[in-house]
Amino acid sequence: MNDSPGWASPGSAPSGDPGRDGGNPAGPDRDDTGSGSGSSEPPVNWSKEQPPGGRWAAPAGSGPTPPPEGGGPGAPGGWGTGWAPPPGVAKPGIIPLRPLGIGEILDGAVSTMRAHWRTVLGISLAVAVITQAVSTVTTGLWFNDQTGLTALENDPDPTPDEILDALSGALTGSAVTGFVSMLGTIIATAMLTMVVSRAVLGRPVTTGDAWHSARPQLLRLFGLLFLIPLIILAISAVAVAPGLFLTAADPTGAAAALTLAGGLAALVLAVWLWIRFSLAAPALMLERQGVIASLRRSAKLVRGAWWRVFGIQLLTLVLLVFVAAVIEIPTSLIAVVVGGESAADWMAGETAETGWLFLIVLGIGAVISSTITFPISAGVTALLYMDQRIRREALDLELGRAAGLPGYGTPGPGDGRADGTTPGS
Repeated sequence: MNDSPGWASPGSAPSGDPGRDGGNPAGPDRDDTGSGSGSSEPPVNWSKEQPPGGRWAAPAGSGPTPPPEGGGPGAPGGWGTGWAPPPGVAKPGIIPLRPLGIGEILDGAVSTMRAHWRTVLGISLAVAVITQAVSTVTTGLWFNDQTGLTALENDPDPTPDEILDALSGALTGSAVTGFVSMLGTIIATAMLTMVVSRAVLGRPVTTGDAWHSARPQLLRLFGLLFLIPLIILAISAVAVAPGLFLTAADPTGAAAALTLAGGLAALVLAVWLWIRFSLAAPALMLERQGVIASLRRSAKLVRGAWWRVFGIQLLTLVLLVFVAAVIEIPTSLIAVVVGGESAADWMAGETAETGWLFLIVLGIGAVISSTITFPISAGVTALLYMDQRIRREALDLELGRAAGLPGYGTPGPGDGRADGTTPGS
């Protein structure tokens, strides 16, 4: 199993290899055969005895007229004096083909929504409606059936079986809601990542195209998004376990301090692992990697840039929470108004019963919020992955070739599939 990039033309080197891009990282289609190298050694297989070098001059009265001053390619200043201004950065789609700033990453995610709004909003709206419908129905059935909890409150000494029976409905509802929400997140992430990969190249994309490209990787993405929380939970449990065991055996101040220290260590480890593996999903989708290979790939891309990735992901999370609050707080107030006294009592914790109208209005707010935040979250993660590859592996050259831009070379047989990916190398 290897962790070399798959979204690159055959023969390109993985990140960290000094010889990437065939030893020529300066730009597309550089001409290394010119006379400007400055080397006095003749090429391989040439005779050591060569005539002395001289300046080339065009024969009088023949040949084309030299270009205007400063307009020649291949060297600073061209045929004139001074330095020529750098050429404009190519932008075939939503981002310029160069290392991105945080503003460009966020703008690229929003630009994807604007450029492909039918596809993007259609995907996120469909996923949000289905997941929220399941959540609303499950919540309504649970909050309107409180017989088990009522019996538990009236029993001063309940047995473990009675406690389990009283909580079985809540546990079942939470499990169903969590599973459906995770499934919806996986489908939305997979399809929206493929939309972003097309948008970067400036290509059109439909919902059918995104589904066709994402479908082969859905099971692997499910395994990945299940494995990452499991890894974080397992390591966090190991960090907290000594303090909990000591507290159970001898509840002293030292045991409590050890538990607190273990909890803080678990929090730090959880955040570190979350960022380390945050680029695994786009690596799995766009490079056609396996689950373990995509984890390694993400760790490799994040290495040396952890704080930058952390800052961008944290800022994105804050923005998403703000957007969700702006949408859901007004809808919650509307739900209280239309729900009447029972909804107000429910929010105050005085009763667990509520009406369906209250839940439906809350669900509408959640659907609107998810429809907007899904594309931003998936877009930022996918563009952050591409930015790291541009910085480490000159992915901008491969993207330029895949987009068919002049000066970037001709796309090879493995470059620029319709979904913006190539087979894993």
